[in-house]
Amino acid sequence: MKKEVEALLRDESGTAIVIALIMMIVLTLIGLASTFTSTFEMKLSGNKRGSTDAFYTADGGAQSVLGLVANFNSSNFLPVSSTSLPVELRSEFIDTRSTSPSFALPTGVSFSDSPNVTLYHTTKTNAPRGLGFSATGSIEYEHFFIDSVGRDQTEAGLFKANCQVREKVVRLLPTAQGGL
Repeated sequence: MKKEVEALLRDESGTAIVIALIMMIVLTLIGLASTFTSTFEMKLSGNKRGSTDAFYTADGGAQSVLGLVANFNSSNFLPVSSTSLPVELRSEFIDTRSTSPSFALPTGVSFSDSPNVTLYHTTKTNAPRGLGFSATGSIEYEHFFIDSVGRDQTEAGLFKANCQVREKVVRLLPTAQGGL
């Protein structure tokens, strides 16, 4: 009986197939893990591309509106109540806004999904802080906010990224005392 048990333990037939099956399982798990990782990375890079595109759309909208001085004429602005303002702007002394400014786009440039740009005018008239301006009386100051919301411009994907860019702008106006 003892010899039969020893013979049975020394018999290695079938060991190769067990080792081969274990190796196939390990290699299959490695392949699945790499497939899931690459799929995740592709989704991540697509989301990054969409959010970057949305940022550049919002920034392009703000810069295009900023390029036209006519957008800042008081005739383009309508009164606004503080309750209809975004929460972050309620403490900024905003009195009027323009929701349809003109875009100054270079030739051949267009948006497939135009940014939503709003200009806000404030009641502030003081010199901007920290820019080296002195209050000599020869210049008046008008404070504005440009609020631009851009969306991803590509047609691919179910969800489009959004980005909001807000810029503070100060318009310098020479006065009659300044000699102009």
